[in-house]
Amino acid sequence: MPFLGQDWRSPGWSWMKTEDGWKRCESWTEALEEADARRHVSRSVILNSEDEEIFTTEDHGCASKKRKKDHFRNDSNAQCFYREKWIYVHKESTRERHGYCTLGEAFTRLDFSSAVQDIRRFSYVVRLLQLIAKSQLTSLSGVAQKNYFSILDKIVLKVLDDHQNPRLIKDLLQDLSSTLCILITGVGKSVLVGNIDIWVRRLDRILTWQQQLRDLPMAQVNHGLTLSDLPLHMLSNILYRLSDGWDIVTLGQVSPTLHTLSEDRRLWKKLCQYHFAEQQSCRHLILSEKGHVEWKPTYFALRKCYPTREQYGDTLLFCRHCSILFWQDSGHPCTAADPASCFTPVSPQHFIDLFKF
Repeated sequence: MPFLGQDWRSPGWSWMKTEDGWKRCESWTEALEEADARRHVSRSVILNSEDEEIFTTEDHGCASKKRKKDHFRNDSNAQCFYREKWIYVHKESTRERHGYCTLGEAFTRLDFSSAVQDIRRFSYVVRLLQLIAKSQLTSLSGVAQKNYFSILDKIVLKVLDDHQNPRLIKDLLQDLSSTLCILITGVGKSVLVGNIDIWVRRLDRILTWQQQLRDLPMAQVNHGLTLSDLPLHMLSNILYRLSDGWDIVTLGQVSPTLHTLSEDRRLWKKLCQYHFAEQQSCRHLILSEKGHVEWKPTYFALRKCYPTREQYGDTLLFCRHCSILFWQDSGHPCTAADPASCFTPVSPQHFIDLFKF
């Protein structure tokens, strides 16, 4: 395995994929050199304001290192270590890498804060946070908690601003508040990492968010053409492209025409066939008085017993060759001969399992 750094123990350089191949990113070093040039002084002697203390070349080197550290800390545009949205997943120490990856580190390196602004990744991130709220709150470290609620805050602000996908965030907040109430009052204080007062304040914040979403007014956008103006076959085609039964029910409440189309038996039958196996459907069929299968009640009965098929616009991928987790459209510096054959889609539950130790 080739080492990309000057020292075989180092994590390597930052690389960028170009048409001519992989090239090392040096924008941050150039910025530091320009900063050094602007502050250029003699390395042999540096006098203070009173001309009493003389700093040697070694002291100047320490000052230069400190200046570089301050550059990385203060300059938000110089995040060279997190420019690539991928993370190496390792669960034990090796000669090349010490320690292990944590959930909090993954939140930062994979840039979930920006991912919630992408409509393709929004439902994926919300589902991931929902699963963590149901089963992983007690295992979150302090950094992971901070990142988790920071991402949650951005999701709520986005929904309050653009009024899109309010049902997803309502379900997430409901699960999160229910879990916190049980952990804070029912189970005990010792199971949560951190000060219990902080968790109580977080619960109050969640309750405030829930009230804001309940009071959220639905802004009516009128640009001339509406759903009711479309022909019936186009409306039916839209309904058949929805993969969530609750979305179909919600759309059916818009107008009497859409309500009639949303009650189509073939529509609900196809939805059951898409999400559930034939053996599962046969166990929970609901029949009418005339002996016909009621596919809509059957679908919601099956949802209570089996998980539905998850569908996302963009997902995380895991490279089995490099042990790297990355976004599908971001890529990573893979060294495999056939990289595409090494990629595995990562569901939200699989993502959580990767960071269980």
